Amino acid sequence: MPDERSGDRTARLVRAAQRGDTLAMAELLDILAPYVGRVCAPIALGQGADAAQETLVSVFKSLRTLKDPAALHGWVRAIAVREAIRTAHRAGRTVPTDLSALPARGDPQLSADIRDVLERLSPEHRAVLMLRDVEGLDERTAAALLGVRTGTVKSRLHRARDTFRKAWTS
Repeated sequence: MPDERSGDRTARLVRAAQRGDTLAMAELLDILAPYVGRVCAPIALGQGADAAQETLVSVFKSLRTLKDPAALHGWVRAIAVREAIRTAHRAGRTVPTDLSALPARGDPQLSADIRDVLERLSPEHRAVLMLRDVEGLDERTAAALLGVRTGTVKSRLHRARDTFRKAWTS
């Protein structure tokens, strides 16, 4: 998340971009692209770049509707999560696969193992894991971003963590 000075600069850039300043838009793109990529990648996996691109297109199309420039990162995160889930669904990764074929826990390609486990989770489960365990959001905030009830976030988080845990102990 940005510090206070970079937040002021970002707010000024947002206001300028909302007025049509293309240089401000380019600077905002430079600021937002890495952030959007970090949000989309763990949810959309192999389609993370596509989800990030769709997010940025949506952000810049709707930028004029953002009333509070200080809320930029939260607003962009909500769009990124929505686009990443949508992109993952479109790619057909919604049906979890059998976890018994996972590599052993001590496999030297741990990052590949983690990615393999993530691929076996639904996009909704990947999203809730990312929002809670990577972004550090509470259940209520994650629920609002995902457009579901808090209880749904809690149950998805429990199932996602349980599935992940089982994969490592099998």
